[in-house]
Amino acid sequence: MEGLEATLRGLSLARRSRPEEPTYLLDAALHPTGPLAVSCSDLSIRLHDRDTLTPLGAYRGHGGPVSGVVFPRGSPDLLYSGSADGTIRAWDARRPGSVAAQTFRSDPTYSLCSFDLSGGDTLLCAGTEQVNDEDSFLLFWDARKPGSGLLGAYSESHSDDITQVRFHPDDKDRLATGSTDGLVNVFDLSRGGEEEALLATCNSESSAGALCWCGGAYTRLLCLSHDQGLHLWDLRHLDTDDPLLVFSAPDARALAPAPLDYLVGGRWLEHAQKLLVVGGRNGGELHLMECDDGGLGLLGTLQGGHTSTVRCFLWDAAGQTLITGGEDSQLLLWKPGGEELMGGKKESRKSQSALRLKTRPRKKHGCQREKEAAQTDGTQGSVGN
Repeated sequence: MEGLEATLRGLSLARRSRPEEPTYLLDAALHPTGPLAVSCSDLSIRLHDRDTLTPLGAYRGHGGPVSGVVFPRGSPDLLYSGSADGTIRAWDARRPGSVAAQTFRSDPTYSLCSFDLSGGDTLLCAGTEQVNDEDSFLLFWDARKPGSGLLGAYSESHSDDITQVRFHPDDKDRLATGSTDGLVNVFDLSRGGEEEALLATCNSESSAGALCWCGGAYTRLLCLSHDQGLHLWDLRHLDTDDPLLVFSAPDARALAPAPLDYLVGGRWLEHAQKLLVVGGRNGGELHLMECDDGGLGLLGTLQGGHTSTVRCFLWDAAGQTLITGGEDSQLLLWKPGGEELMGGKKESRKSQSALRLKTRPRKKHGCQREKEAAQTDGTQGSVGN
């Protein structure tokens, strides 16, 4: 633990990357041994060198907001992205800028809010927006058979936008989903039908914003809500009468060890066996916190980087570096003892200031937040440089 605390306390800004045109950086994924992918509110997916953040190229082709990006474990040449246009697309990671190599389609009326790829790289699952103010669906495809159509769908477990889909890191059949209906569901897909597959329903009592498998053997599940709630469940008790809930705070900001405006997300640090939760201030300051049975404890604070809300982060265990992206269009790399090679923070351009004025409140829920971000990008052509 002391080693982790020292590492996080010692992080400082080492690299900074910013696209020529301002855009929100929404989600990020790290290739096991290669580049970094970032989804943006201008509907693009950008590749960067993981060590220098040098841009390598961008993919375009989605017709709606991009709901996430995922690198498969066993197919290093592919990158998957999901979108509100109703498709999941696979891109050739060796050819930045190329057209999609594979496309997985759903019903044209379905808008995909979230998606993930199973640990065995065999199954894709996506969560939809609520359809016709009635149903929302979990959709499944065989990742090995692009163009073959849907394998099936679950339709009874959620009643509103499905904002989170997360496969268990080690168990390819274990799936967690979260929704704006406040429910977090856990499935065992090996059991077949939806009713049989549903193992547990946990109530976050608020719109689910982020899910994270954590704990030894990934037996726990963290949920962060859109209104800054924090909930931690222990799923080892599924077959017992013991309560699943370990810790719950309707507004984690009240318990945070430092002033917070919002929570970004959580990551399980396998080597340290610690759950890292990142939160921030609207001005760009970030707090790195440990989450355990007793709540949140401060591990470190990052300043002098972002100037607006941070939307995503990654921990690169191999390089001992933290990567963050936000609504200020900046992609930042933090490392112990780092010294920014760009030589200090650049003056904010007029277009960037205009972008920050359009920053959405964090309380916006589900796919609506990404749609508004995309609409913001669509209006930026009228903003002067």
